[in-house]
Amino acid sequence: MDIKEIQSLIKFVAKSGASEVKLEMEDIKITIKTGSDSDTTIVHQVPAAQMPQQILSAPPVVEASAPAAAAPAAPAAEDSKYITIKSPIIGTFYRKPSPDKPLFVEVGQTIAEGDVLCIIEAMKLFNEIESEVSGKIVKILVDDSSPVEFDQPLFLVDPS
Repeated sequence: MDIKEIQSLIKFVAKSGASEVKLEMEDIKITIKTGSDSDTTIVHQVPAAQMPQQILSAPPVVEASAPAAAAPAAPAAEDSKYITIKSPIIGTFYRKPSPDKPLFVEVGQTIAEGDVLCIIEAMKLFNEIESEVSGKIVKILVDDSSPVEFDQPLFLVDPS
């Protein structure tokens, strides 16, 4: 097993949500522990005669995400009448154009199509995110200066 395979295994374990994974093969033994401040990876290479061939794998991703999927189901029904404005890019979410300026939008504020709602910084570029709908801001789902993912909900807007 080469270093690239180990790195891809570490990334897979981190995404799966598993807290610990042990992988034992003929000549290598790997333990990956997550959930602390930093991921821990221990790699031992031992002679094949000393270790039986076993592979203990991470729990399936479905099990890890099942409790998380059940929780948002109730708010989804409550928020179904609202339009969700999602992040078009990965970056850092900012509610103000600069620290000394006022917020772009606040809860309860009426917005029109084309109004700037926030800025998302990606690779030192500040991208203004404009509204594609008119309505009233019901909820802001992300804290200022927080990292956001692609397609992550940012705002709930009541179009009525």
